Amino acid sequence: MVLNWNRAKDTLECMASLEKLDKRNYKLSVNLVDNGSTANSVEIFKRYKTHNFKIQLIINKENLGYAAGNNIGMRKAINDGSDFVMVLNNDTFVHPQLISGLLKTFNEYPNAGVVSPKIYFAKGFEFHKDRYSKNELGKVIWFAGGDIDWNNVYGTNHGVDEIDHGQFDKIREVDFVTGACLMARSKTLEEVGMFDERYFSYFEDTDLSQRMKNRGLKVLYSPYGVIWHKVAQTSKIGGELNDYFLTRNRILFGMRYAPLRSKIALIRESLRLMTAGRKWQKAGVRDFYLGRFGKGSWE
Repeated sequence: MVLNWNRAKDTLECMASLEKLDKRNYKLSVNLVDNGSTANSVEIFKRYKTHNFKIQLIINKENLGYAAGNNIGMRKAINDGSDFVMVLNNDTFVHPQLISGLLKTFNEYPNAGVVSPKIYFAKGFEFHKDRYSKNELGKVIWFAGGDIDWNNVYGTNHGVDEIDHGQFDKIREVDFVTGACLMARSKTLEEVGMFDERYFSYFEDTDLSQRMKNRGLKVLYSPYGVIWHKVAQTSKIGGELNDYFLTRNRILFGMRYAPLRSKIALIRESLRLMTAGRKWQKAGVRDFYLGRFGKGSWE
């Protein structure tokens, strides 16, 4: 399941890496969902030819958001009889053993609900571009599991900005997986549900992880699979889109799952942002209290 929105070049590079997957022990079908692109993405994808897997192009007339856009692709995969569903960002490229590694993880952990692989920054997309030597590029960790600070309701990527020296080579149970790449059994998604579309974008993966945990399923990071991520290609870090969806959705997530004292702190913080926050932070707080979810007030 790969979702595109106005970034056909990234998507084609992602698809090219999927062509190199080692598929000796499974069959692969890719649902490519175009999420209402205004560029000529659809025409490009219609001409694209695959050699090693089946591709199904799904065209949305408008941008339904990350959560709903991916749900369409996942639902199609489940209805088509897939045993497993993997969500993969289009601004990534994968190691040939990615899927076989994740399937190995599920074999070792029958009670796994959802699994994410080891994720490196793609070369040139690190947060701190001058920190690393040439030989270290491509081995800088972006995600080795997700950790939640429940006192402040903030999620962080475990190991982010560290050079991989083998310190992340064990499977570990984590607070959340990332929508940049995650895999789940189809039957589990049918029982637990897919992404909550109220989020539109951001926190939908963290919400899914918590629902898995509430069902007694393990949420795992696995080093058996590896991908590289061109971080923040669609939504620029620190921009207005971040301000709006992170502000609104953090409150939504926290009020659903956080301890009582953290919920009280979130309410106090939201009131402060209503007066002192940036434009789209204010809009995010307002829309939460008005129950405007999905795309909400975002332009």
